[in-house]
Amino acid sequence: MTKPAAMTRQTVWLSLLRLPLLRLPRWARLLRQDYRRYRAAGESGLATVFLTQGFWASAVYRTTHALVDWLPEGILRALAKAAGGALQKGIEIVAGICVPRGCEIGGGLYFPRFGGIILSHGPIGENCTLEQSVTIGGAGKGDAWGMPVIGNRVFIGAHSIVVGKITIGDDAMICPGSFVTRSVPPRAVVMGNPAKVMSYEGSFESIVYDGMEDDPERRSALERSGPPGR
Repeated sequence: MTKPAAMTRQTVWLSLLRLPLLRLPRWARLLRQDYRRYRAAGESGLATVFLTQGFWASAVYRTTHALVDWLPEGILRALAKAAGGALQKGIEIVAGICVPRGCEIGGGLYFPRFGGIILSHGPIGENCTLEQSVTIGGAGKGDAWGMPVIGNRVFIGAHSIVVGKITIGDDAMICPGSFVTRSVPPRAVVMGNPAKVMSYEGSFESIVYDGMEDDPERRSALERSGPPGR
């Protein structure tokens, strides 16, 4: 009789531990996805929280973005913007990572290394990896001016520049040192200056996250071969 009782107590405790996760606000769930990317890459929990500048940048971005959006127009929102700007500047100094508060970024943002990372206000999808010295920015003139739209599960290698009114498709891989000014198809691997499509093997070997083997979007993309449309 003792063993079933102990199992029942254990089940109850596990259920209670899961309850807070179900009630987390959206910004906290997204930040948890960011955290899990570092754990999936082999980082310990303590190292991720206390020693990883990329995660610090995500934490500041998620909290300030959510707080400013939640507050109504007025003095409190103005104060939150000022505080967020100060925190952001601190992260830029300490980590060399600029993530504007106005960005729309999906969960699972991962900076494997820090320094020289500048993001535009354009949207970035889920489970993306951005290495050091990456710039994503606006470019163009008149109606052609705009910022990149980054899809899901995109890998952007070190020292790459992605600018202009372009779209980077899901599961694309931008190799280190690439200069990208044209849209990149889903699953494409691009390289060079200017960047050219080298293959359609995608970023599948470079993006690791919880549950990726069961992710229906990723599995569907893996089943395709060759350029989009085939």
